[in-house]
Amino acid sequence: MTGTPAPFTAGDYEARMRRAAEAAADAGLDGVLVAPGPDLVWLTGYRPVETERLTLLVLRPGQDPVLVVPTLEAPDAAKAAGAPALTLRDWTDGKDPYEAAASLLAGDGRFGVSDNAWALHVLGIQKRLPGTRHIALTEALPMLRAVKDTAELDRLAAAGAAADATYEEIRNVPFAGRRETEVAADIADLLRRFGHSQVDFTIVASGPNGANPHHEAADRVIEHGDMVVLDFGGLKKGYGSDTSRTVHVGEPDDEERRVHDIVRAAQEAGFRAVRPGAACQDVDRAARAVITEAGYGEYFIHRTGHGIGVTTHEPPYMIEGEQQPLVPGMCFSVEPGIYLPGRFGVRIEDIVTVTEDGGRRLNTTSRELVIVD
Repeated sequence: MTGTPAPFTAGDYEARMRRAAEAAADAGLDGVLVAPGPDLVWLTGYRPVETERLTLLVLRPGQDPVLVVPTLEAPDAAKAAGAPALTLRDWTDGKDPYEAAASLLAGDGRFGVSDNAWALHVLGIQKRLPGTRHIALTEALPMLRAVKDTAELDRLAAAGAAADATYEEIRNVPFAGRRETEVAADIADLLRRFGHSQVDFTIVASGPNGANPHHEAADRVIEHGDMVVLDFGGLKKGYGSDTSRTVHVGEPDDEERRVHDIVRAAQEAGFRAVRPGAACQDVDRAARAVITEAGYGEYFIHRTGHGIGVTTHEPPYMIEGEQQPLVPGMCFSVEPGIYLPGRFGVRIEDIVTVTEDGGRRLNTTSRELVIVD
């Protein structure tokens, strides 16, 4: 396990807000509007409760950042790590918060809006400034959070190590005769024991359920002879983990071993394709080619990977058509799979970061087929 990472400073958040404003200008935007959610946490360190009261960070090129907040929440906002790098503008109940926000914007401007902003608030601003235009931040600035600095990579590595420790423990618990939900609860408990503050998903997909990539753990009793897909992750110190391994209850048959070997080879090929300058789609192509050549192409039914950071799913995406070049510091999953309807599934997943000369796995547990009881 890696040590506790140092807290982010006001300077770190100031640099992020400046980068976001500059990126907005480069994209032809007049600014960025950020509601409570992962973007606001990443930019300011502030994590308010999302309510009908407007909280909005306004970032505009050449202007100081301003955070519009309800008066009753201003004391908490002022305590955020990034607060020294911005101006707080509060509004009281009974006043129009959208007027407070509109006064900071150009009436005919084009603004990027954080993906999870409530329609209530975006429409409220549009009503005050009908000449403004808005575009989702993922579409306008998809790479804003994609390249991680050293401190962020340390946090992702710590989250990955915690997920690895969870896998090493869970492979030793009984599987046969227990419900999927029971094993999933064990995984969640282990993630928290190893430092996760938030558990986002604990997929335990046994036997035919493994053919559903996003199967939610159910009451199915795991049986001897089942293949079991395990996929789990969440947040530790504000950064994500996500790993998948496939285990077998008792000895597998020849086809189960063969399919697992194919997926393992595909995952290795996807990892080997990671290097600066390669396109995101190259990772998908490399992994998919192995599965297709083995005759299982129609059973690989999802993209090869997704970005990870302050959320467990974010840009960039490893999928055909995504020509975004890989850059050192990007972090994403490499997770090919084969899903045979009514029978079983196999998925193997690591989080990978792009280095100066290739890629580095943040998950290091065995990718061999593990036999469990």
